[in-house]
Amino acid sequence: MLQGILDWLDDRTGAVSAVRHFLDEDIPASAGWHQVLGSVALFCFMTQTVTGLLLAFNYGPTPGEAHASVKYIMNELTGGPLIRGIHHWGASMMIIVVALHMVQVLVWGAYKRPREATWIAGLVLLQLVLAFGLTGYLLPWDNRAYWGTVVTTQIASKAPVIGQYLARLMGAEDGTVGSITFARFYTLHVMLLPLITTATIGLHVFLVRRHGVTPAPGDEAKPKKKFYPQQVFKDTIAIFAAFLILVVLAVAAQAPLGRIADPTDTHYIPRPEWYFLFLFQTLKFFEGPLEIIGSMVLPGLALTGLALLPFIDRGQLKKVTQRTTAILGVLLAGATWAGLTAAAIRSTPPQIEDNGLTQTEPQSWQEVPPIELSGAALFRKENCTQCHKVGGRGTAVGPDLVKTAGRRTAAWMIDHFRNPAAVVPGSEMPSFQLTEMQMNALAAFLLKLNPKTADALAIAPEFALEGALVYQRFNCGVCHQVNGAGMKQGPVLNGLKRRRTREWIIQHFRDPKKLSPGSTMPPYKLADKDLNNLTDYLLSIE
Repeated sequence: MLQGILDWLDDRTGAVSAVRHFLDEDIPASAGWHQVLGSVALFCFMTQTVTGLLLAFNYGPTPGEAHASVKYIMNELTGGPLIRGIHHWGASMMIIVVALHMVQVLVWGAYKRPREATWIAGLVLLQLVLAFGLTGYLLPWDNRAYWGTVVTTQIASKAPVIGQYLARLMGAEDGTVGSITFARFYTLHVMLLPLITTATIGLHVFLVRRHGVTPAPGDEAKPKKKFYPQQVFKDTIAIFAAFLILVVLAVAAQAPLGRIADPTDTHYIPRPEWYFLFLFQTLKFFEGPLEIIGSMVLPGLALTGLALLPFIDRGQLKKVTQRTTAILGVLLAGATWAGLTAAAIRSTPPQIEDNGLTQTEPQSWQEVPPIELSGAALFRKENCTQCHKVGGRGTAVGPDLVKTAGRRTAAWMIDHFRNPAAVVPGSEMPSFQLTEMQMNALAAFLLKLNPKTADALAIAPEFALEGALVYQRFNCGVCHQVNGAGMKQGPVLNGLKRRRTREWIIQHFRDPKKLSPGSTMPPYKLADKDLNNLTDYLLSIE
């Protein structure tokens, strides 16, 4: 019955014959363990594809959602830490394996005629793998990713002739990284690069099959062996070992996630991923106008030299033990890379920011926008819980406002505050003597009332409520953003305590231009109590 099914499938699709043909490939008698790296590299790409798809089901591909979605994957999604860990460490493993595969081909001299195109396709794949690492680096949208990408885009923008076009292409023409940069890196990482890489892998495998595996000198006349079963067994063992390493790393070393990207956190010291540290260190030897040599000229010469190697080295293939020039060249390059990487690691000062996964979770009131928190302050001041329940707290004379939230409009609410009996005949609720701004804040709080904001009303400290009232009274949201609410003409104020001291903030309120030359912010003459409450409130926002 099984044979009948296979015969039917082969007759309709040719798939069975294709698999048999693939497994029956002739390989040299000298083929063995040193040939497994190509299969492991292909496995790494497939693993990255599968784990990337699983992550995409739960990932928010916008700067506003990216960090929170990755945090959700790591903290709440079943199997999320394992999936992201495999994807994170798999990126490094894929770069290592592809690089080792290139080194093995170079040392064995397997790039020689007629395999020049196979070598060049492999070199393109190495660059594509590095491009995956570069574009994927930004996607967690934490400080590490943000500032590392800022450095990358600034280096690219200094390329001669095409620098400004590269910066525009990356959406970083003004030297900043924002939603456009994020969207383009995301599109490259999950759409364009996988298509190009899949096509290049297909071409590379086709060329390997066309010209065959390079035999050791003197083995050309020896009887060939089949790819299956001996080489398949070796490839399977190597793939299993690679997967085991990935799983152990994913379980034992949690994939990093720092605090959400903060463009105003100028104290953060950016560093690229480990595989670009050598280039980062190289740039230190070339300052000012000479920086282009370290960032563009030297890497360009290295890639050009590798691409031309098959056309330069046209001598007869020798045994590995006789290829001393190639071995010495690889050892010299490896020692240089290791030395530059180690120097970059030694020169990296310890970061003071906490890991975004292990930090203490903010309390509910710390995540409420200022207008709603100021509305909660007014709700508490007016002692509304004498008549209303909010999330199970208060007196049930009137309705539970959590259950009725969203049923009315802001205009209805404000009219109700002004003259309750006119809006709800027979109501015994007194009218509120509030300003228009205060009524808007109270309406915003009630319209968006939910268990979180209800909890915020109950547990928010007095300084936070009073500080939010001051924040709203002076329309700070016209220039600044807190918890996603407001404008970005000035710095986002979340995480201000990691950038400024309390004394600096107080002085800045009193004389902004003294501490921030060119600032358009006016000075504020606040009462000491208001100034202290506002400052303490801003310092409490994560």
